[in-house]
Amino acid sequence: MPDTPPSLTPQDALVALMIAVSFSDETIRTSELVAITRIVNHMPIFGGYDSDRIRTVAQTVFDLMEEEDGLDALFGLIRDALPERLYETAYALSCDVVAADGRARDVELRMLEEVREELNIDRLHAAAIERGARARHMMV
Repeated sequence: MPDTPPSLTPQDALVALMIAVSFSDETIRTSELVAITRIVNHMPIFGGYDSDRIRTVAQTVFDLMEEEDGLDALFGLIRDALPERLYETAYALSCDVVAADGRARDVELRMLEEVREELNIDRLHAAAIERGARARHMMV
């Protein structure tokens, strides 16, 4: 891996965060991958985004996760690429990925906590975002 990770576009940063949240339990489940693909294909924030970049962004995330301080480096890249006004959007997309398989694992919840802290998401706002994700992904 090069010494300096590639810079990310705002859309790349959102994808990277979704992948990192999904991979936090060391497994990217099919439902999570489908959720990421659906989000990229249908959300207005990804209008004009080249979905072929997902693979490259994912490899960057995986490479960083192998490094000792890789998660810190990833959050640095994400904060550098994302305007602050998109922090809550990033958190919402992360919550949707965690909720996609109908079960939030402890390690995924800890990762969401990291995201909240790193992006300075107000706890009350985070609770509302989490509740919305849970409601969207309920099963009968």
